[in-house]
Amino acid sequence: MNIDTNTIVSVTEANQNFSRVTRIAEKNGQAVIFKNNRPKYLVIDMDNSPIIDLTDDEKIDIVAARVLKRFKPAFLELAK
Repeated sequence: MNIDTNTIVSVTEANQNFSRVTRIAEKNGQAVIFKNNRPKYLVIDMDNSPIIDLTDDEKIDIVAARVLKRFKPAFLELAK
């Protein structure tokens, strides 16, 4: 993964000024948050990022699948 140096923010700066992180993500499609001088987190603009080019329905399906997978035992218990 190539990282544009204009999209890099330290975790300390992200903690103190998250609105700057969101502005970077809006402008560039993503912002990379570094922790201990290494890329750790990726913040993306879901509407404008080329990384995720999905319809709203597809985004909902992905989130629903994650929730179902994570809480499958609970859903199975409730289905009894």
